[in-house]
Amino acid sequence: MKTIATIAAAAMALGFAGAAQAQQTQPQFPNMSFFITSQPGPSGANFGGLEGADKHCQDLAAKAGAGSKSWRAYLSQQALDDKPAVNAKDRIGKGPWSNAEGTRVAGSIEDLHDAYKSGINTDTGLTETGKKVPSRLFLINQHDILTGSQADGTAPPPDKDLTCGNWTKGGEGSAMVGHHDRMGLNDSAAMRSWNASHPSAGCDRPALVRTGGNGYLYCFAAN
Repeated sequence: MKTIATIAAAAMALGFAGAAQAQQTQPQFPNMSFFITSQPGPSGANFGGLEGADKHCQDLAAKAGAGSKSWRAYLSQQALDDKPAVNAKDRIGKGPWSNAEGTRVAGSIEDLHDAYKSGINTDTGLTETGKKVPSRLFLINQHDILTGSQADGTAPPPDKDLTCGNWTKGGEGSAMVGHHDRMGLNDSAAMRSWNASHPSAGCDRPALVRTGGNGYLYCFAAN
């Protein structure tokens, strides 16, 4: 008759085997240089600043086999609380960038911020796992992606908080978001902007969800 200890050991072995199998089946995309995060941060728009957001991108990229690159979150920082303004477009390298499937989303910074040339849309805006992000075509819409940026990729002026306190607020406040699910240039200006569509309803996750998002980020390989 099996003892309790034997049963516990067997269960533990099965647990380890399951975890190992899950790691082996994790999709690997070492050539990927752009993705939308498949997971939100732990506290809404509060990532502990730009460094924390970059780490979130880096950690997810590493799980997808692309951790050898230096990843940056496409986020701007406003000139608030003695911190200088930082433009999202100046943080992400020069391109080109391609998604998990190898589809190019932009060849340069200029193309990325050109409404006619930017290739970010509902089909190309994939996560680091190679999956699509729920868009306005889905029952649950999560197309709001945090950017805190103006359409040209620069930081907003300091007169209004549009970065959730430079990504340190998880409650009251607001952040500029973009829509990854652009359908074409027949959309309204707000709907076709991948990085500057409208401010969020707040900074905590319920407010981000209520606005049409889930606290996701755009991540770009800067090298």
